[in-house]
Amino acid sequence: MHLSNGVEIILSAISANFLAQVYKFVVHYLVHKQFNFKRLFQTGGMPSSHSSFMMAMTTSVGLLSGFNSVAFAIALTVTLVVMYDAAGLRRAVGRQASVLNQIVAEIFSEHPHLSSQKFKELLGHTPVEVFIGALLGSAVAVWIHWL
Repeated sequence: MHLSNGVEIILSAISANFLAQVYKFVVHYLVHKQFNFKRLFQTGGMPSSHSSFMMAMTTSVGLLSGFNSVAFAIALTVTLVVMYDAAGLRRAVGRQASVLNQIVAEIFSEHPHLSSQKFKELLGHTPVEVFIGALLGSAVAVWIHWL
């Protein structure tokens, strides 16, 4: 079965993202012995689904257009920005959220009704999570391309 170039790129990206999220869901179940369907949609954790999505798209573009094409150069540049953001900025924001949650818990410990909302802490990724996500994305793109 031959897919059009655009369909192959989109299918690779979505499949890589899906596999990364399902992996997180399964690992959570194996570790905690409970289903947490939120893990299918949450950011953060191993592997980075953002990285797998973007690298699958980039690898597909390279396989279809050539790894020295302008399209690949643009795709790779955008992918590197997303991966840097996942491991840098979003990770820092997650750490700040953790500290703010601790401060709020201490300040309002005597008056819990004043502040019950917590900031989301699991936002970014470690460099290893980003790297594994990128490997997953590349592997999925190659696999779909050779089907």
